[in-house]
Amino acid sequence: MLRIAAFALTLALAVPLAGPAAAQDRLTVLLDWFVNPDHAPLIVARDRGFFEAHGLEVQLIAPADPNDPPKLVAAGQAEIAVSYQPQLHLQVAEGLPLRRIGTLVATPLNSLVVLASSPIHSIADLEGKKVGFSVGGFEDAVMGAMLARHGLGLDAVELVNVNFALSPSLVTGQVDAVIGAFRNFELNQMDIIERPGRAFYPEEEGVPAYDELIYVAHLDNLDDPRLQRFMLAVEEATHWLMNHPDLAWDIFVASDMELDDELNRRAWADTLPRLALSPAGLDHGRYARFADFLVDQGLIEKALPVSDYAIDLFAAR
Repeated sequence: MLRIAAFALTLALAVPLAGPAAAQDRLTVLLDWFVNPDHAPLIVARDRGFFEAHGLEVQLIAPADPNDPPKLVAAGQAEIAVSYQPQLHLQVAEGLPLRRIGTLVATPLNSLVVLASSPIHSIADLEGKKVGFSVGGFEDAVMGAMLARHGLGLDAVELVNVNFALSPSLVTGQVDAVIGAFRNFELNQMDIIERPGRAFYPEEEGVPAYDELIYVAHLDNLDDPRLQRFMLAVEEATHWLMNHPDLAWDIFVASDMELDDELNRRAWADTLPRLALSPAGLDHGRYARFADFLVDQGLIEKALPVSDYAIDLFAAR
């Protein structure tokens, strides 16, 4: 079943998402992954006419490779990409001409998950255990920081690359815990198959809070008036769906009836409270603290000024 789902996903990722076409100025937005409740404001903004009201025709495209969207924006192949704050810091340090222009999901979704029946009740209990991960680098840093808070080093656990099979590797006993599990998806997925999990949250275990999903644009395009109109439409759509979650759900699943399943329904309820209500707003202190964390973890050499990687499009510059 997992192989069938993976095949269907591969087909879906390469296909632009359908939507109404009746606006003056076009924008291409590359998503971070296949469509899911994290993207609710974008789907609502497109299909309920918020983009159109701001004179925009927005094409949402799911990527064939989730690593590509920021690189494609940096190369001028799209105007906006949905990406991740931790990756933004690393990409700008590597020289990519990107800036964060808005926030989609304003809290971490990343978590460390064990089975609910596991004897692991504290991060300290991970000593000597196997921890599965999907993407090295940042997840190693998160794991290291969580262990350090309990007097342990990263060498206290055995890290196992399970690719993107996080919950399957945990359920089958291949590993004792997984890092990088999204709390709005993996936990629901495990509960649905009656193998419930229990999460430890990085922001409660020594990792500074950060924005999970953000909008990034090319450094040279920050004065493009379409970007401000895009962010206004996203904010209006976000407030509308928070006020009308059931109607918003109907719009969401109508965009693709395959989205109408138990996992997405549960994830919808868990995701909405985490959406940014002021998506263009920027907390400079929060971004600076996270940059300092990445320096401490050895992922970047120095903490750049916040304006070098994140802006508020509506602030005087």
